Amino acid sequence: MSQRLLALTQGDPAGIGPELALAAWRQREERAIPPFVYLGDIAHLCGLAERIGPPVRLRSVGWDDAEACFATALPVIELDNGSSAQPGVPDPANAAGVIEAIERGVEAVQAGLAAALVTNPIAKSVLYAAGFRHPGHTEFLAELAGRGRAATPRPVMMIWSEELAVIPVTIHIPLEAVPAQLTTELIVETGRIAAADLQRRFGVARPRLALCGLNPHAGEGGALGKEDDAVIAPAIAQLRALGIEASGPYPADTLFHARARAGYDVALGMYHDQALIPIKTIAFDDGVNVTLGLPFIRTSPDHGTAFDIAGKGIARPDSLCAALRLAARMAAAECGEPA
Repeated sequence: MSQRLLALTQGDPAGIGPELALAAWRQREERAIPPFVYLGDIAHLCGLAERIGPPVRLRSVGWDDAEACFATALPVIELDNGSSAQPGVPDPANAAGVIEAIERGVEAVQAGLAAALVTNPIAKSVLYAAGFRHPGHTEFLAELAGRGRAATPRPVMMIWSEELAVIPVTIHIPLEAVPAQLTTELIVETGRIAAADLQRRFGVARPRLALCGLNPHAGEGGALGKEDDAVIAPAIAQLRALGIEASGPYPADTLFHARARAGYDVALGMYHDQALIPIKTIAFDDGVNVTLGLPFIRTSPDHGTAFDIAGKGIARPDSLCAALRLAARMAAAECGEPA
């Protein structure tokens, strides 16, 4: 297995993913970017490089020679489904290449050809128009990971930065649906998966989990809501019984200042915005989306396709660069190497 080479998918070729890959390779030395191979269409990438400048040397490669050429050319694993994408113009005709890049990236990491998978953003609406039947990117990855296995792994989304890491226990559901879907079992499973991956892939010997309360003031003894005492507190007790250092529930409005952050490794928010607003305030440009619970490492930039600025050469590569560096760091930790 290559313990350094990362597989980077093209994402939606009409979005900013391809130009971010070009920028990351151009800035590989000053940003300490680990070697990666781009899974996409080399002609499309070449045309984009010429359009936004400066041109980038590209090389069509196989997995065996990808890492060796990274210092002098951006290595590209070419897809069977090429791309005629126009920047900023989403098109269901691009869906086959988007899906192929993801599938081949998963195959590569599972076969040991790459150390980790880094995915550029996709547009679910574009894929849906082409017949894509999965709720989203992460669920598709989980299904691919589960093929040939007894069960499909349960993925957990963590948004990570050097300053803060957060996990939303419930994710893309309406706020009014959160209390019904927030169960003790869901919180325990999420915390267990988080602790296991923090140990295995982040080198945290004894992960510290801080759990937010659902209600203001963590329910204030039941006066402001019953869920904190009836649902979250029992989950914390069960996590502790499993040997996991979990604490809370804490009022969310006091959990994210610098002094509080020093007391935990990851904060579990009970709903999407409770977890994501703090980290996007603290680390808007360089946060990384990490999928925990998979049998392989997967990171991605913490932003979308940004069709509105695609092809203009103004998209910032900070989050992709952070995702590449973190994927390499996680792979090293999993192999027992210094990060």
